[in-house]
Amino acid sequence: MKTADVIAHFGGQGRLAKVLDVSQPAISKWGDTVPLLRAYQIQVITNGKLKVGNPQIKQAV
Repeated sequence: MKTADVIAHFGGQGRLAKVLDVSQPAISKWGDTVPLLRAYQIQVITNGKLKVGNPQIKQAV
């Protein structure tokens, strides 16, 4: 899930921060991709309008 898509969906970092009950600076630290647990939370909040893609899971060697 791309951070820019989520911010656009909610209408800005401030609104997204309010919905997730986090600070705006916390969202600005995400980078290009939403952290996995937040992505699942956003998927639930948006009733599936925004979906978690295929997460990259590192395998133990």
